[in-house]
This record gives sequence, C-alpha cells and structure tokens, in this order.
Amino acid sequence: MELKDIQELVKLVSKTGVSGLEIETEEIKLTIKNDNSNAQPVVYQQPQVIAAPAPQVVQQAAPAPVSSAPVQKEAAPADNGNYITVKSPMIGTFYRSAGPDKPTFVSVGDEVAPGKVVCIIEAMKLFNEIECEVSGRIVKVLAEDSSPVEYDQPLFLVEPI
Repeated sequence: MELKDIQELVKLVSKTGVSGLEIETEEIKLTIKNDNSNAQPVVYQQPQVIAAPAPQVVQQAAPAPVSSAPVQKEAAPADNGNYITVKSPMIGTFYRSAGPDKPTFVSVGDEVAPGKVVCIIEAMKLFNEIECEVSGRIVKVLAEDSSPVEYDQPLFLVEPI
C-alpha cells in the first residue's frame, strides 16, 4: 500500500464521519481513527403535544336503549397502580429489536426477569442494551420503535409476578 492510498483513506474517513477504519493484510496493519471534533451534535426534539378541545356534552331527552349483548373488556390493562415502570436510563433512540429484520426483544405478554434485555437505546452511535431489573410480565410498551426518548421516560409497564 502506497502513501497516496493511505492519504485517500484518511480523507475518506474524515469526510464520511465514521469513527474509524481498520485494514489488515499480510504486509500491513493500518488503523485510522476519527476524533469527530468537527462532527455536528445530533439534537432530538420531542414532538409537540397539542391539546384537543374539550368535547361538548349533549343531553338526550330519552335514555339510550340498553343492549342485551355481552360487553367485552378491552385488552388494555386498567391503570390500577400495581405495575412497575421500566424507564429509560439515558437520552437516545429507542429500538425494540436488534435490527429491522430481527425479532423484538419483548412483546406484550412476555415474561421478563432481571438481566433480560428488553430494548436497545442508541446514544452517540453506541447501541446500549437495556436490561430489565424486575421479574414480571410485559403489560404495555409505552415508547414507539425508532423514536427519541428522554432520560427517565417510561418505556414499559411490567406486572410483577
């Protein structure tokens, strides 16, 4: 490998913004690292929440007819306060799986134990596996996949077992 080739690789690493490049052949081992001092910081913004107008109450003259069909409960859990919240330990991007073609770490109904990976949070190009600290069953996923999360933001609701 000639000096001109090495200089081109250094320029390529600095232009693309990758953290480094390592090449090893029988003749040479070359490692180029980028300190990213020129890198622009990534800033995430929380989506704005706009309050909906309050619904208007309309009174009916006659009561509504009562249906004799059985009423089915929703699959969503009632918020009775018995759930443990798994929160984000850092700011970053929340991912439910290790990759787009990989299965999710946990889904609603899955049992978790301390040490089980429940998600990944990417922060500054580092992928951090987030482990559950409690035993229980996942009741609800509170964060959307590939969305930015804040420190201490609730990610999952866990029903203790």
